[in-house]
Amino acid sequence: MYTITVILHLIVCFLMIAAILLQAGKGAEIGAAFGGSSQTVFGSRGPGTFLSKVTVGAAIVFMLTSLSLAVLSKRVNSLSSVISLPATSGETATTPTATPTTPATDSTTHDSGEHSK
Repeated sequence: MYTITVILHLIVCFLMIAAILLQAGKGAEIGAAFGGSSQTVFGSRGPGTFLSKVTVGAAIVFMLTSLSLAVLSKRVNSLSSVISLPATSGETATTPTATPTTPATDSTTHDSGEHSK
């Protein structure tokens, strides 16, 4: 169910991007550049074109899939918690053994008889 919702969400994302980019701006006429455009309640193009209706539909489906993905991801993540998982036989919690370390020797601390001047 989660995978199907993600695929639907991606398809709707690309559809919404395409529908928005294909639309012309509200002030695209040459008269709008000189202040002569008459804006009504719905804009200068009328109550709505096909692309604007597709954009609204895609936005509604986008919001619904976003909410459902949030709910589904919460449900999937709550079912598999690191704390609730049983430890397997190879993953027992043991403290690492400390290995003795020898201090590193520096070449300047050895007295070889040669001193640089």
